[in-house]
Amino acid sequence: MPEFDTSHVKNIVLLGHAGSGKTTLAECMLYEAGIISRRGSIAERNTTGDYHELEQERGNSIFSKLLHTKWRGFKINIIDTPGYDDFVGEVISALRVADTGVMLLNAVMGVEVGTDIIWDYTERFKTPMIFAVNKLDDDNADFEKTVREAKAHFGNNVVVVQYPRQSGAGFHEIIDVLRMTIYKFTDGGGKPEKLPIPDEEKAKAEELHKELIEAIASNDETLMEKYFDKGELDEDEMKNGLKKAMINHDLFPLFCLSAERNMGSGRLMGFIDNVCPSANEMPPQKSRSGETVTCDASGPACIFIYKTISEPHVGELSYFKVYSGTVKSGMELENESTGVTEKISQLFLVEGNKRTATNELVAGDIGATLKLKNTHTNNTLHARGKNYELPSIEFPSPTVVPDSLEKCICVLNPGMKGCRSPMI
Repeated sequence: MPEFDTSHVKNIVLLGHAGSGKTTLAECMLYEAGIISRRGSIAERNTTGDYHELEQERGNSIFSKLLHTKWRGFKINIIDTPGYDDFVGEVISALRVADTGVMLLNAVMGVEVGTDIIWDYTERFKTPMIFAVNKLDDDNADFEKTVREAKAHFGNNVVVVQYPRQSGAGFHEIIDVLRMTIYKFTDGGGKPEKLPIPDEEKAKAEELHKELIEAIASNDETLMEKYFDKGELDEDEMKNGLKKAMINHDLFPLFCLSAERNMGSGRLMGFIDNVCPSANEMPPQKSRSGETVTCDASGPACIFIYKTISEPHVGELSYFKVYSGTVKSGMELENESTGVTEKISQLFLVEGNKRTATNELVAGDIGATLKLKNTHTNNTLHARGKNYELPSIEFPSPTVVPDSLEKCICVLNPGMKGCRSPMI
């Protein structure tokens, strides 16, 4: 039996301009869940995500990385992505298999160029989105300005769920207007103390709480009627309304963070578990022929290869999402593009450059396998007799055509179509 069923698997992609703190947030999430015992840092070049030598030299991500964590009965698959447009192919492939995006905003810089570029792709995929304002502990952080810019760029569907009581070096309290509580952190971050909202903050919190309720109710007629009748919605009603609005790409809840000081990641993970959709709650995939591929662990097996990399001394490592059925080690699946039968000899859970063998993965989950002989990025593998072929990822045209592949970062990732990388 798999450890997690389909409804308890959440797939998120961390997005944002370079330097917004995606890899640091991923490190926090792994640490909070006990997957790692010590948080690495970009400065120390020892994060789980940025393990490649080039990334450690540059101090930023170049490739997307698959990670996973376990949080309160749920498995969260995390895809950490690069922030520079040069590597946007890595972002697009991650968006293809994610069920929720977490867009990090730098509280010092606000909405940056990379944020706008990435947002255009999330609009194409209609990915449910969360905004997370990070670096609120910086002395130059400006939460209100960042929120204004987010609303100006992405619309009033950006709704505040949390705001900081103070920013800068003294940042250690987050007021949550969904739960109407304040989270107070120690200087070391981690698990906060939950306290009543102070009297001097109640008026602001209640105003934002009302704005949140009205935004949720305006996207659901049933909730709108309840709101008119009672003048309020309870927390469960708000969560259900938020989930529906996120799936429809109608509301984008906004949270507060200091990933560097590990403040706010636990609450964000809890929201991902409780509110963000599982793959079986999203609209089902359609095959190229128009057939519905239902995300059901008991259905016929179907996986989609979204990324392929070459592992030294090992060969090709194929990353995939299970769109239907349960994939087990030793299973034989057909490649719809080539007609070749591939044996899934090994299945892995992935944590950066570390792999853990597993026996099976259910519909909605993401994992990896080794040494598929005639299968590459954009291929669909399925149970015999189904003839499923899922739509391919459409990568942008190359902006750099190197004279020699030896000078191009993409040579390290032969699965990436349409090189957009700078020379090295």
